[in-house]
Amino acid sequence: MMKLNEIKDNIGSTKSRKRIGRGIGSGTGKTSGKGHKGQKSRSGVSIKGFEGGQMPIHRRLPKRGFNNINRVSYTELNLNKLQKLIDSNKINPNKPINFETYLDIGLIKSNKDKVKLLAKGEIKNKVEIEATNFSENAKKSIEKMGGKIIKFENKKSNSKQTKETEV
Repeated sequence: MMKLNEIKDNIGSTKSRKRIGRGIGSGTGKTSGKGHKGQKSRSGVSIKGFEGGQMPIHRRLPKRGFNNINRVSYTELNLNKLQKLIDSNKINPNKPINFETYLDIGLIKSNKDKVKLLAKGEIKNKVEIEATNFSENAKKSIEKMGGKIIKFENKKSNSKQTKETEV
């Protein structure tokens, strides 16, 4: 019977790592494979983007664009996609459609994500839907069918989420 402590690896199947700076006989002693002197042989030196004295490409190209750090990104949900989810029985139109529903169908990844309801397409069912934001046309379309939209707000100061009904 074989025991765990008797198991041997095939000889030569694992290669031992290169040990640098362990004497002249190792082949990588003395200068440790870094050559002689110079900036790159020293520790703590990285010459990122250096092009041999030529002006580096990141300095030759102009600065472009603007990244707004206060940008709010929404997961967009169009009415036609909502209707398609209702038709395929992934969403029950008789129950309120809220953030738990979005999580279940995989529309959002967490409760902190924001959903914006847009008016592309049309809805044929009476639904009660919860969204962080919505377009005016989407609101009109849903209210025309007898449904309603509940505005859901995430407060920045605390993590508690509050509900506010819009009529």
